[in-house]
Amino acid sequence: MKPITIYPAIDLKAGACVRLRRGEMTEVTVYADNPAAQARAWQEAGFTWLHVVDLDGAFAGRSVNADAVAAILATVTIPVQLGGGIRDLASIERWLAAGVSRVILGSAAARDPALVREACRRFPGRIVVGIDARAGFVATEGWAETTTMRALDLALAYEDAGVAAIVFTDIARDGMLRGLNLEATEELASALTTPVIASGGVAGVEDIAAVRAKAEAGIEGVILGRALYDGRISPAEALAVACG
Repeated sequence: MKPITIYPAIDLKAGACVRLRRGEMTEVTVYADNPAAQARAWQEAGFTWLHVVDLDGAFAGRSVNADAVAAILATVTIPVQLGGGIRDLASIERWLAAGVSRVILGSAAARDPALVREACRRFPGRIVVGIDARAGFVATEGWAETTTMRALDLALAYEDAGVAAIVFTDIARDGMLRGLNLEATEELASALTTPVIASGGVAGVEDIAAVRAKAEAGIEGVILGRALYDGRISPAEALAVACG
């Protein structure tokens, strides 16, 4: 069975490392007030990537937690993918120059296809599209707005753009520890040649095992958040199931 990549999530709100429930900024749990130290801990645990999201930035439409992101980049040597409020070429270029390995475009991907295509052309292999779905439809602006665009249609629109990966999140499950929406994730991955990263709702190692079983369908990895922070899954368990 193909190994998959585990992406520990570091979601930033007011400079702290937090987790939300269903993307609601009022449903927040603070897990660490030093995101850089948390990033170092995940690296030392053996993880090979970090998934960092500027939650405030996603709502503001610009980077808000830049200091925290910079501290993370200065602390770890493993690659970091960053999303949240990055919506123009200047911001993309600035973060890539600062040491981010891949930039995630979410709201921008839904609203500005030309930006995504130009970014992919300028920075090949370093642009990820984040597709956040509520009942199958794309949500934007920090999940505050739900569009009439189907998640699959948005993903298919970028098949020829050179996107490095697509992060697919089922908002209804995010932070709820109810298990991934693996059916929708597999449906998306099977329709694409672009690798898909599953996100939203991982509750235990059985979810990681289920993702790995679908690796041949194009699911490249999975993002872990609350289950990892709550200790429901240990780093060693996660890595053993994903790569062992």
